[in-house]
Amino acid sequence: MPIDVDVALSAELDPIEFSWSSSDIQLYHLGLGAGSDPMDPRELRYLVDDTPQVLPTFGNVAASFHMTKPPTVQFPGIDIELSRVLHASERIEVPGPLPPSGSAKAVTRFTDIWDKGKAAVIWSETTASAPDGTVLWTQRRSIFARGEGGFGGERGPSSSDAAPDRAPDLEVDVPILPQQALLYRLCGDRNPLHSDPEFAAAAGFPRPILHGLCTYGMTCKAITDALLDGDAGAVAAYSARFAGVAYPGETLKVGIWKDNGRFLASVVAPARENAVVLSGVELLPA
Repeated sequence: MPIDVDVALSAELDPIEFSWSSSDIQLYHLGLGAGSDPMDPRELRYLVDDTPQVLPTFGNVAASFHMTKPPTVQFPGIDIELSRVLHASERIEVPGPLPPSGSAKAVTRFTDIWDKGKAAVIWSETTASAPDGTVLWTQRRSIFARGEGGFGGERGPSSSDAAPDRAPDLEVDVPILPQQALLYRLCGDRNPLHSDPEFAAAAGFPRPILHGLCTYGMTCKAITDALLDGDAGAVAAYSARFAGVAYPGETLKVGIWKDNGRFLASVVAPARENAVVLSGVELLPA
């Protein structure tokens, strides 16, 4: 079914109410590789009982954390096969540290839909608020829908993810566990692309790939650990574009630049000729 831009942009989606516990936070952080050194107090801050610190990227997955079925892309004016959808970008902004447990209501709206010819890019914005109305975080997301373009809409702006024209100020190696996708899928993303070898092969991959939001969260943690002394509460905003895929069992390299009070980064897979995995990474300290 072709995208109906007017219907999608004017749609009032039902709010989603959800809650989370400190155990959910611990599982999320384990899914990102936290605790690799169980003797490191900085690692244990992500995993202590009852009061773990919370990476802001938990907000990107919190509303769907307890889902046990693959996601769908069916909304007013939008009905797309999951196999046609690629995650394009993600951003999270937090006014303060996230609580290790709580409840919230998420309200989502579609903000832009761009016609790229053979594909469409769909932007959404979600605001999560505590029961007293306090905004906990704001999330921006874009997806790339193959075969859904050509509906006569505007092409939209082009973005540049060019890294600074100099060597990174710091490089961090981030190993991916062989079973990491199987662990991270317990954080609410049961897409078989990340767990079923036959499904991955049908999609054109030699084996299941790591969730993009896992790489995204791992990179936020790597920058936080390297440059913010592992203080998750010191992150005000974080964003990245998904430029390629990562595979369980490989090691990624995060190149980080200090740039006028913010940190810019790119993520590559050295074993695959430095194939780019994330681009346009930006972390704004609080």
